[in-house]
Amino acid sequence: MKSSIKTVFFAFITLSTLNAFSQNSNKVLFNKIDSYLKASETNGFSGVVLVSKKGEVVLSKGYGWADRNNKIPNTPATVFNIGSVTKQFTASAILKLVEQGKIKTSDKISSYFNQTPSDKSDITVHQLLTHTSGISNRTGGFRYHEASKEQFLNEFFESTLHSKPGTTYQYANANYIMLTAILELVSGQTYNAFLQENLFEPAQMKSTGYKSINFNTERLAHGYYYNRDDEKWTDWGTTQQHLPYNNNHWYSIGKGDIHATIEDLYKWHVALKNNVVLASKTREIQETAYVAENDNMTSYYGYGWAISKSDRGTKIVAHNGSNGLYFADFVRFIDDDVVVIYITNAFLGPESENVAREIGKMIFDTNYKAPPISRNIYELILEFMRTNPSANADKLPIYLNKELKDEFNDPAILNRLGYSRLKKEDQPDWALALFKLNVKLFPEDGNLWDSLGEAYLTYNQKEDAIKSYSKAVEFGSEGSKETLQELLKEDE
Repeated sequence: MKSSIKTVFFAFITLSTLNAFSQNSNKVLFNKIDSYLKASETNGFSGVVLVSKKGEVVLSKGYGWADRNNKIPNTPATVFNIGSVTKQFTASAILKLVEQGKIKTSDKISSYFNQTPSDKSDITVHQLLTHTSGISNRTGGFRYHEASKEQFLNEFFESTLHSKPGTTYQYANANYIMLTAILELVSGQTYNAFLQENLFEPAQMKSTGYKSINFNTERLAHGYYYNRDDEKWTDWGTTQQHLPYNNNHWYSIGKGDIHATIEDLYKWHVALKNNVVLASKTREIQETAYVAENDNMTSYYGYGWAISKSDRGTKIVAHNGSNGLYFADFVRFIDDDVVVIYITNAFLGPESENVAREIGKMIFDTNYKAPPISRNIYELILEFMRTNPSANADKLPIYLNKELKDEFNDPAILNRLGYSRLKKEDQPDWALALFKLNVKLFPEDGNLWDSLGEAYLTYNQKEDAIKSYSKAVEFGSEGSKETLQELLKEDE
């Protein structure tokens, strides 16, 4: 009896010690991640992050503004556009139909659409799910332009294939729009209604949907971008304001533009893990690595998920997405039982795409400290221009390297800003200085020499323009030949 009491007491002490260690470890991790995001917030970061470890939410927090004008902050309950993270829901809906015996992934699309032409008749549901249908990534129009289902289907069937079906991976949104058309045809329901009934409601996701919303619109995060022409951050509004008000949304549906909160996305992860919405065997099928996404074969595409390995050899199931303003990343470290969900509504630059991965590094390497996200590069350059004369242009790369903590190496940035300034400056100033700096930094880029030539012509500096266009032709800018010949002819 006494021995039994001692055993229970020892087990209690051990469990209490482990719990205390876990809580302390999670607190340290919370502070580390929070410090990184707060420092990034100072530089303009705006978004939400949720981190879960071993089934316990370590961090769920918002940073920056959901609505700057009305001073509404981002919180875990803020609703964001999740971009192509949407694709996992479309894929799951198709797999739900498979479970219901209404469809097979081996089915050919010609069995659903009589108008399917011969070059596309053998495309299968599996190929649509894995982006191996051969459809070009150019098929379909701009996501927020109106297009009926019939219009999209006609464009899909009349398009020129990028490759023979089943032979090549090419990520193309049209694949998932076509899956949505099949989903609606087979189920007899709209996309949103089917997802609500079969996915979102079972997972208790109450703030997720495509177009229908049943919550206060103030919870919707506005998208922001830095307008280099106006030289300020601009409010794009919300996705709901840009999607077609009617059902002619067939450039957007199924492949992107679902909106959700990080809390709901975590509920989705839990529902998948516990086989609430899909059977265990179905989930395994969905998370199978079917086709390599790159030549290095470091990432593979499953059904609406990308499958890869960590540096430790553990399985990662993830997907990101963006409409150019919002960026979302949903990363599940399956073998480690760790989840990182991240969404931003103000894209600062390439670093904005790496937040979830940086957090992952901090989770698995206690010595790793992520540097804060840098400010938007256009904002940085324009700030330098406001505080320096154009004669100091050569100092700009040094300033950028310091602020970005990396070597500045994108010739398109200065070129775009140069053209923005060219519209505003009647006399040679920063526009010309930016073009001149760009060819100095990237002297073998013919397109940049062409831009410099155009700037010289704008300011009637014909001799320098001829030299610049000559350089442009020398470095392969075919479009510069005609302009150069015209300038030389004038001098004859």
